[in-house]
Amino acid sequence: MKHYLLLFLPLLFACNPQKEQTENLVKADSTLTTPLGKTFEIPAPSEKLLTQYEEAKATFEANPEDVEAIIWYGRRTAYLGQYRQAIDIYSKGLEKFPDEPRLYRHRGHRYLSIREYDKAIADFEKAAQLIEGTVDEIEPDGMPNALNIPVSSLHSNIWYHLGLAYYLTHQYEKAYQAYAKCRESGNHYDNIVSSTHWLYMIQQRLGNPTKADSLLAPIHADSTVIENQSYADLCHLYKGWISVDSLYQEGPGSPSNDAIRYGVANWYLYHGDSAKAKQLMQELTDSKVFTSFGYLAAESDLIRIFGLK
Repeated sequence: MKHYLLLFLPLLFACNPQKEQTENLVKADSTLTTPLGKTFEIPAPSEKLLTQYEEAKATFEANPEDVEAIIWYGRRTAYLGQYRQAIDIYSKGLEKFPDEPRLYRHRGHRYLSIREYDKAIADFEKAAQLIEGTVDEIEPDGMPNALNIPVSSLHSNIWYHLGLAYYLTHQYEKAYQAYAKCRESGNHYDNIVSSTHWLYMIQQRLGNPTKADSLLAPIHADSTVIENQSYADLCHLYKGWISVDSLYQEGPGSPSNDAIRYGVANWYLYHGDSAKAKQLMQELTDSKVFTSFGYLAAESDLIRIFGLK
């Protein structure tokens, strides 16, 4: 992939100083090494992502005191796989806007991407404090779904990512409380299935299968899902409506596929088949979508539960 990038970029950036700066940015962090010692090349960004980044950068440079411009400059930088540079953008933004929860929310997300979980937790906890007593707002998608309908909000995203950060550090009680607040923060069914999935898994991990089952009450077979179909399918598995064999499918890594693969691996774990769970988690971490939440969770379990390094 890196070789294709090197062939493509000279043509794209030729005779354009601004695009040469983008080329240098893309080369800045070309690989990421995971805690399991796996080194992956940052995928080559599409021309669309590069164009969106250039537009966001130009908007920020024209409006450096605009918090929206800072947020989108950071988001577009992160979509290029330049997570540390995105973190730097958010950090500089926080120097200007120290009480802006969105900056903490987005910086925390990118701390998750580079596995700096304690820093992510600190950011999400700060964001949660800042939104207390405020009116929630829809958070626009950087990569819209097929219907172009945002399904999450600022509050739900903060609680969701805080719950994930706690889960990745195996603080299950705290993770449960965060995901409970995530589910309470919005009535959109996509939010219900995603938060319920984590709530159910956490209670299974804590050895409370009866409580886990009680959490599935909001799950309905005929409810409409816009983009979180993987979480809806997992909830259907937990309800006993589909079999684990029919749900798990081989295929390339992606955020949605990895969610399924991790959910299935975890299902085997809390049903007593740790060997199968370990096998599936190891297969998941051989994929190249190394910042998907399913990947992060499998990686964390392999280290904390199975003792891999």
